[in-house]
Amino acid sequence: MKIIFAGTPHFAASALEALLKEHQVAAVLTQPDRPSGRGMQLTASPVKLLALQHGIPVLQPESLKTEQAQSDLKALEADVMVVAAYGLILPKAVLELPRLGCLNIHASLLPRWRGAAPIQRAILAGDAETGITIMQMDAGLDTGDMLLIRRCTIDAQDNAQTLHDKLAELGAASIIEALRNHNALTPVVQDNAAACYAAKLLKGEALIDWTQDAVQIERAIRAYNPFPVCQAKFNDVVLKLWQAELCDAMSGNPGEVLAVDKSGITVACGRGAIKLQMLQRPGGKSQPAVQFLQAMPVYTGDNFQVH
Repeated sequence: MKIIFAGTPHFAASALEALLKEHQVAAVLTQPDRPSGRGMQLTASPVKLLALQHGIPVLQPESLKTEQAQSDLKALEADVMVVAAYGLILPKAVLELPRLGCLNIHASLLPRWRGAAPIQRAILAGDAETGITIMQMDAGLDTGDMLLIRRCTIDAQDNAQTLHDKLAELGAASIIEALRNHNALTPVVQDNAAACYAAKLLKGEALIDWTQDAVQIERAIRAYNPFPVCQAKFNDVVLKLWQAELCDAMSGNPGEVLAVDKSGITVACGRGAIKLQMLQRPGGKSQPAVQFLQAMPVYTGDNFQVH
């Protein structure tokens, strides 16, 4: 098939790489280059970099609502547009341009977790599984008919990065399968009553509230790794928390340090406790607890600040 591919991050690049092996990708749509890193230099998206490696034309409009953008896409005469974490709204006129419309690779089992952060929200909610939905796009937010669903277990150790990587691989395989068997796929209407929204991540929500249940705090540490990364205040220093595990049969006042050893720092929560295993000081690198404690001593009876 002749495809227009629309995507921006690494999740989308995995799908593009798979599509290039079987289809003609006429052009790639991706977000405009954005400032990134400490020097805030303009940086191309992973999808753009991959497209340039393969000599594929790259389009980076600020909006798809302009006549110019729509004219450029129409001229490509594509059979289908494949969309994966693109980041721009596709107006109705664009959705109707390709012969087979636009197919979205969505990282959840729709209608659960429509929206911007389905991977993180699934971990936060304690979901046992998630997956990939290949969806026929319509004008709503992830509301189109479902064409293919492939499931993926969320392991107890999964953080947002490891689950992202599994879903990126599954998404690439799923879109290939969907295009190979497109004529045989049966659209399934989503149950809007069962829908829930995966809101965009905000840095402020990653500040640990030690009055919460230990289970929820441990989920948050996994869900916000690698972004925005959970934070906690200790002696007025903001620490980043990268990895933790639940502790059985330990309790105390929220934020109280219950135990310290080479394996981690055990902290009481509103209910239960967690052991902090990977931490990061301001200006430093993420470290196992045994190394972190050499630079910043923590003792039983100390307290993390409760906000």
